[in-house]
Amino acid sequence: MGVTFIFLFILFYITLRELRRLRALSGHHRPPTYPFIGCLVPFYKNRNRLLDWYTHLLSYSPTYTIVLRRLGAPTTIVTANPQNVEYILKTNFNNFPKGKPFTDILGDFLGHGIFNVDGELWQTRRKLVSHEFSSRSLEDFVKHTLEEEVNERLIPVLETLSKRNQVVDLQDLLGRFSFNVICKFTIGTNMWCLDPSSPISPLARAFDAASEISARRGAAPLFLIWKMKRWLGVGSERRLREAVEEVQGHVTEMIRERKKKTMKARGDDLLSRLVNAGQEEEVIRDMVISFILAGRDTTAAALTWFFWLISHHPTTEHQILKETEVKAGEEALDYECLRNLDFLKACLCESMRLYPPVAWDSKHAIEDDLLPDGTRVGAGDRVTYFPYGMGRMEALWGKDWFEFRPDRWFVETDKNKKWSKVSAFKCPTFQAGPRTCLGKEMAFIQMKYVVASILGRFKIRPVGQDKPIFVPFLTAHMAGGLKVLVYKRENNLA
Repeated sequence: MGVTFIFLFILFYITLRELRRLRALSGHHRPPTYPFIGCLVPFYKNRNRLLDWYTHLLSYSPTYTIVLRRLGAPTTIVTANPQNVEYILKTNFNNFPKGKPFTDILGDFLGHGIFNVDGELWQTRRKLVSHEFSSRSLEDFVKHTLEEEVNERLIPVLETLSKRNQVVDLQDLLGRFSFNVICKFTIGTNMWCLDPSSPISPLARAFDAASEISARRGAAPLFLIWKMKRWLGVGSERRLREAVEEVQGHVTEMIRERKKKTMKARGDDLLSRLVNAGQEEEVIRDMVISFILAGRDTTAAALTWFFWLISHHPTTEHQILKETEVKAGEEALDYECLRNLDFLKACLCESMRLYPPVAWDSKHAIEDDLLPDGTRVGAGDRVTYFPYGMGRMEALWGKDWFEFRPDRWFVETDKNKKWSKVSAFKCPTFQAGPRTCLGKEMAFIQMKYVVASILGRFKIRPVGQDKPIFVPFLTAHMAGGLKVLVYKRENNLA
């Protein structure tokens, strides 16, 4: 009898405490929430459409912030408020590292690479590779990597497809291309044939598997489930372990081969420089894996959505061609010319506003805090800024937020249009603040080169009229790929 009374008393106390906590959150729009399990039920129901569910909740929140509590996960604060984003990523940066919960999710795959560490270790990693993205390095990247990969590999494949009138999955083709580019930049060699009929590279297949399963960890209704599966070595966690072992095995073998060959000779790729700098094998491995993952998937995802959008906006396509013809003429696309393609950059920014390569990113608070909109953050809470949702907020982009309108990235002056300095905290596609993506300029240069080179020669037209489905793994994908036909362009502005 005494044990029953104690149990009921504890149950009553926990319920009362939970109800008080929920009442404290009443100023924020939130899904149906219950004692003990929080919003686990609606979260589970919407687990396959979290992006649109979060966006819907945010659009009805007066602060553009929602607070979610569910059994088996830390309190999660999702925000589309630029003031909050600036506070998290810049103003109080030190209180919002990625945190152990985040690094645990990606730790098996990315180890201690630059994207999965905090504090002094992150600063050390960033400093180690920052010179790889200097203006001089980017000029070399255009001359020695993009020119070769585009003109000698990508364009010939598209020529063949156009002659055969053959349908191709553009997402797959761009993924192969981006994989080759980042591998050449990172490890100094090509890894994959661009021919769509050739088999998928084992390394790329392992990257895909590890990326997808790691992403599903983060979206799991109960974190305990994937942790138990990892402990037992079953299901998706077993497949993740096998994929990670394959990726690490390939990269480790490359490192050891490079150590034998370089003999302290100067190398032009990231791997050679890390080896010659005397970095430990595990450090090099984790850095290389992180760079290949980021460099391959983000640009391929952004370009896939761009080509789908541009195929539905022929006037915009014509403007891109006209700008390229005016600024490049008959000359080869060099670094300076690419930097000056402002309208093309606006089109890419607008595409990534609607379909960001990274749909969301999370930090974990070290200490209790208060966001600018009045949202209370507890120590250990997960704080997620949400580029996908931010691109869909009427308060940020107007009633026409759903339209693909590159002009919104310019402001009118007396003489012409001038590039608008949209706050990075309003559209944090490449993060913002101290952790702004080091490869931001490199990504724009690569995307501009690819778009200008392809559109100057071909028309890309999707097969079918169905709107593609946006799938947020570690980086965004188009469900089922993008099936297109490639047509030879008769003249540059046709």
